[in-house]
Amino acid sequence: MGGTGPATREAAPATVPDRRGAVVAALMLAMALSALDATIVSTAVPQIVGDLGGFSLFSWLFSGYLLAVTVTLPVYGKLSDTFGRKPVLVAGAALFLLGSLLCALAWNMGALIAFRVLQGLGGGALQGTVQTLAADLYPLKDRPKIQARLSTVWALSAVAGPAIGGVLTAYADWRWIFLINLPVGALALWLIVRHLHEPPRGSGGPRARVDWAGALAVFACGGVLLTALVQGGVAWPWLSAPSLALGGTGLALLAAVVVIERRAAEPIIPGWVWRRRTIAAVNLALGALGVLMIAPTVFLPTYAQSVLGLAPVAAGFVLSVWTLSWPVSAALSQHVYRRIGFRNTALLGIGTASLLLFAFPFLPYPGAAWQPTLVMLLLGAALGLFQLPLIVGVQSTVGWAERGTATASVLFCRQTGQTLGAAAFGALANGVLAARLGASGGAGGTDLDSVTRALDPGPGGEPVRRAIAEAVHAVYLGAAGAAALAFLVLLTVAPRRFPVLQD
Repeated sequence: MGGTGPATREAAPATVPDRRGAVVAALMLAMALSALDATIVSTAVPQIVGDLGGFSLFSWLFSGYLLAVTVTLPVYGKLSDTFGRKPVLVAGAALFLLGSLLCALAWNMGALIAFRVLQGLGGGALQGTVQTLAADLYPLKDRPKIQARLSTVWALSAVAGPAIGGVLTAYADWRWIFLINLPVGALALWLIVRHLHEPPRGSGGPRARVDWAGALAVFACGGVLLTALVQGGVAWPWLSAPSLALGGTGLALLAAVVVIERRAAEPIIPGWVWRRRTIAAVNLALGALGVLMIAPTVFLPTYAQSVLGLAPVAAGFVLSVWTLSWPVSAALSQHVYRRIGFRNTALLGIGTASLLLFAFPFLPYPGAAWQPTLVMLLLGAALGLFQLPLIVGVQSTVGWAERGTATASVLFCRQTGQTLGAAAFGALANGVLAARLGASGGAGGTDLDSVTRALDPGPGGEPVRRAIAEAVHAVYLGAAGAAALAFLVLLTVAPRRFPVLQD
């Protein structure tokens, strides 16, 4: 099953078997809270802006949350290894629910953005700790089952989120998209507090030391660099004073992180995360996954509406099919990696994905809706074979005391990859549009969404449709390049057989 190694650390069971069902239910509810968040909020943006104003700031409803989740993942991973999963998960869920309540009470856009950041501080704990506990609860042979359940929750949330958000904003009020989190989160918290019992941490040894200086430095460095990536080319030009100032500050903070972490007794980002070939390779490969995921999630709905002429609901279906095939493929991946190993299964998945992404620009123009739908269905199946074996494989190469940090590192790299992909592909798409339409730039050049809104359905809109098709094709070629890079990393850096610890 991908190789074995000496059992140098014994995994600590998180709860007794007869209570696992309740804990798994709590984890699925917590995952649903996190997965629903982005899609359910996106449908309510017009109503939020109409009520609170601040249209120029609304993108920070998503960017602020994403930044907070991303930069806190490694911090929560280390804290869960130090103090246990339960206190971190309870604190994270409480922060998320507090942020949800305050979002519902927000009086202007600035307050709402601030409370979304608070939500994200809790969301980082939910994402990382849920995945870590899933590995704690089950031995290696059963981990695909719990991971498949979590993947199913993610897929259903991605499909149901826009519909729930639309119903709440149409028939109630946009504030209910945040209030609905409260009963779901309260039930998850109650199940966790009542049924999750971890073994005692042991009081005989020295008291655990928390690298608070490192945590603050990681948070500041990640926040500054990700802000530069998110806002560069959008709020201001890439080579403007704000971009250069943020980039320079971020690099200085990165140097400070390296110095602080080298001197820390218990660093937030320990060096072994990058010194071990398996974890380093998976970190890089899942970072590339984050990059390539931007191509379909951000650009395919625009392509479906403007090039294929589909209604918004039909365009959403073209995208959503990959969330249906992904968890099914992930659930079945155990039958593959038990035969050929974790690395080879992931190579099969990402190799297929790179071919599918490369084939997308060769679809006929304008084409029929079933063609990109079929590509997305197959792409979801390929990525299910790629991601889950890598996460399960990494979690199986470390003991309980390192699992939170290892899991957080791979999720952090995937989240960072998504931020990089959004910045890079946004600039690429805008550049292609500007070249094809002769547009001149402001801060962010030609904006894909504004072009789509202005699209003329008649013959006069044909040049714009072709320009959008070429821009999306360029993005998909970039995504194919990211997939090929992940393939090469796994082929050259990852060991042929993962050094799995015995349960």
